[in-house]
Amino acid sequence: MENLLAGAEMLMRWDVMLALFIGSIGGVVIGAIPGVGPAVAIAILLPATFSLDPIVGLTMLLGIYGSSMYGGAIPAVLINTPGTAVNALTSYDGFPMTKKGEAHRAVSIAYSASFWGGIFGILCLILLSPVLAWVAPMFGSREIFLAALLGIFLVILAHRGQIMAAGMLAMFGIFLQTVGLDAVTYTQRYTFGFSFLSSGINLIVVVLGLFALSQAFFLLTKPDSTPDAKPVSGRMSVGIKELLRNKRVATVAASFGVILGMIPGTGEFTAQFMSYTYAQKTSKTPELFGNGSPEGLIASEAANNAVPAAAMIPLLALGIPGEALTAMMLSVFYVHNVIPGPQLFQNNIDLVYGLYLALILLNVIVFVFLLFSTNLMTKIIRVPTRFLGVMILVLSFVGVYSLRNSLTDCMIAAAFGVLGLILKRLNLPIVPIILGMVLGGIMEVKLRSAMPRLKTPLDMIDRPIAFILFLMILLVIAMHIRTLFREYRAPATNADHDIHDTQQR
Repeated sequence: MENLLAGAEMLMRWDVMLALFIGSIGGVVIGAIPGVGPAVAIAILLPATFSLDPIVGLTMLLGIYGSSMYGGAIPAVLINTPGTAVNALTSYDGFPMTKKGEAHRAVSIAYSASFWGGIFGILCLILLSPVLAWVAPMFGSREIFLAALLGIFLVILAHRGQIMAAGMLAMFGIFLQTVGLDAVTYTQRYTFGFSFLSSGINLIVVVLGLFALSQAFFLLTKPDSTPDAKPVSGRMSVGIKELLRNKRVATVAASFGVILGMIPGTGEFTAQFMSYTYAQKTSKTPELFGNGSPEGLIASEAANNAVPAAAMIPLLALGIPGEALTAMMLSVFYVHNVIPGPQLFQNNIDLVYGLYLALILLNVIVFVFLLFSTNLMTKIIRVPTRFLGVMILVLSFVGVYSLRNSLTDCMIAAAFGVLGLILKRLNLPIVPIILGMVLGGIMEVKLRSAMPRLKTPLDMIDRPIAFILFLMILLVIAMHIRTLFREYRAPATNADHDIHDTQQR
């Protein structure tokens, strides 16, 4: 209770509340505009948050992260264009409702399910915090190294059908973080005689290039368009009744979001598909899925909104981000010399509880705001894509230059922007590069700390938690090999069946 009061006192500061309102409402607006997304917005705002207090900067970024999916549901339902990538499944059942003249019902269900998923995820995070505080001190250098290594494997293997590409891009990210002056031996690594590489390649410069500038280039190189969303009329409270009617689906979907949100590399997409599949298989009306099913809409929105709070669990407990947005938040911790991990729950527990309360409050703010301003959001959706591209381009370069007043950083960011555009055109993932840089840096530091205490390679796993993490890595690899073997055997089995059927005929 004492920690909770300290967190509430921290949250009640005027600058923290202002940051929470700006982040929450701004996240809804950003999510509602197709082509922007939270990653772009957070990347642009990162340099500005470095000059703020940790709680202020993190509250603003959390507001954008936690509320963007609310806004992303609006264009998904009204114009069949997801505002953010994770709202793709929302359009499956939301847009058919709109075509039937039930737009207000679909939007209201999406808001209610999102609110339930967000609150459920936060409650799970708060209930797990004593466990985190107890387990986190048991993680030494070798345990955190193995946890980061497990995270790399999960991130790579999560990209089904693109394993090789994701692995190469993750390795490229690990390589990028090694460039510059080695802090231990004071030797130059991969600088090739260029003085501007001596300080290394800044993570924020790479983030702004890969996410913000690449999106600006993408919007500017495609034909200009202005999405058209019709106003919504009707009672916005019907979604709450639908949610209560389908509380089993909502709770299971939110549970999927929490469980998969804690696992690096899986996140919203996997949670959505699993919850949507569960809802369809257990529904009394499975034929409605894809044609305007309230259960399908609830499953999608409850699952993806439970993920942000769950993704904070490995970030706060171990300092290991599960995806790109939490990796960006990690940089805010580092800039202010607040290191997530075992010491955070001992030295900055008031900050932790302040973040918990901020997450709850942002969901309340966004839900109330959207109940009365959906038609305002439909006007924001109509922003021309070329105008968005120019705005993102300008703000990105301003953000990059403000980091160190360096034109070199701007050129490096532009180069990564072109790389990001190429990856988008080839439909290849960008996230493994960022997580490779972040997790690679953690792995290098922790491995170096652990090495003096190791006499044999087996000493790396001679402690219970380290051994469990090692077994988990082996299990993940074994399950992937098993999947590959099944996929390899499947065509041969089908071919044998075809030959047998032909012979019978």
